Amino acid sequence: MTPPRGMNYNFSEPKGSPALTPHHGISWRIFSNPVSLYIGGITAVLLELTEPSVASGVWNHSNFKTDTFGRLHRTGYAAMVTVYAPKEIAEQMIARVVKMHDQVQGINFLGQAYRANDPELLTWVQATALFGFTEAYSAFVEPLRKIEKDLAFIEGQTAAQLYGAKDLPYSWKEWEELYAQTQPRLTDSKILAEFVHIMQTADILPRPLKWLQILMVKAAIEIAPEYVKTMPSLKHLRLSFKQRFFLKLLAKLGHWFPLPYLPPSQAKKRMK
Repeated sequence: MTPPRGMNYNFSEPKGSPALTPHHGISWRIFSNPVSLYIGGITAVLLELTEPSVASGVWNHSNFKTDTFGRLHRTGYAAMVTVYAPKEIAEQMIARVVKMHDQVQGINFLGQAYRANDPELLTWVQATALFGFTEAYSAFVEPLRKIEKDLAFIEGQTAAQLYGAKDLPYSWKEWEELYAQTQPRLTDSKILAEFVHIMQTADILPRPLKWLQILMVKAAIEIAPEYVKTMPSLKHLRLSFKQRFFLKLLAKLGHWFPLPYLPPSQAKKRMK
């Protein structure tokens, strides 16, 4: 099988081909909801950007500022391939990403050297992604039990290792331990503030839905760890009770009425 270079891959073929994550597992549930996926993805990036080396790597070596929608689309599509595509397709896509990241290195805004494929940084990126998506699903779609949150980290091990992460947490408790160890070096920055501003103002959703775009940024901050969401760049953005209720309802609709043309629905057809 030849891995797709565009973003029009048919996830429904070939029949019966397994993915990196089990089709009956928690990951296929968590990544199937477009509302919580959007919210959780923002939460993950917020956490990534509080780590100085990750922040500098993302901001200095990507076109996020000039092509926000395209960057988000490509990142989301990569997540879909990682979770739902046939194993061979996902492995080849990840190998291309790792190869590109080999070229990314520099000095962060604190004057420290970094390289994108540093296993410690990759572990933080993979762990924050799993935290963000899992917590968003649990907060806005349906509450997850601790064992289900643990399973999300267990099912993410294969992909994380392919990306080059080492010692990814195997449970929610281990995630909390990693966060506690990493917190002393997490910091607010102009990069974080600029990211939040772009996510609220860029043309991501149609203009009449700009208010919803802002709500989902607030929701992403809402589920971040307390230390992060009280940083100066984030603390002024909070959801009201009515806004939280509305987002939960919207996420429930996405849960009850999945769109047949999206990767999760296509992948389910592949595994029938």
